[in-house]
Amino acid sequence: MTKTIMLVDDSPTILMSMGAILGRAGYNVAKAASGEEALRELQGGQKPALIITDLNMGSMNGIELIRRLRQTPTTRFTPIIMLTTESAMDKRQEARSAGATGWIVKPVQPTDLLAVVKQMVPGA
Repeated sequence: MTKTIMLVDDSPTILMSMGAILGRAGYNVAKAASGEEALRELQGGQKPALIITDLNMGSMNGIELIRRLRQTPTTRFTPIIMLTTESAMDKRQEARSAGATGWIVKPVQPTDLLAVVKQMVPGA
């Protein structure tokens, strides 16, 4: 069975490039351009095996999105990776305390991205 990975990023370029990498590796890719859009899709029945979210987005940042997802029964235990250009330890700590499973710093190399996905999604 093909695993679905949800990408949440307000950059169309990132959604397109990461979506292409994951798609070529055989994953289904769900995309959301904002935290709000991601929540709507998830409430609509989308059940990804992994969520990769940007930190810095418009009205709802990645940390707020993670907090909301951790309060929702269907995504409480879904692995969530924070994707960002930030490498500051305080941001990592904030993301971790919100419930992030991991952290990737942009720009991410395709091999690194796929290695992290394989780690987070058993049987992928």
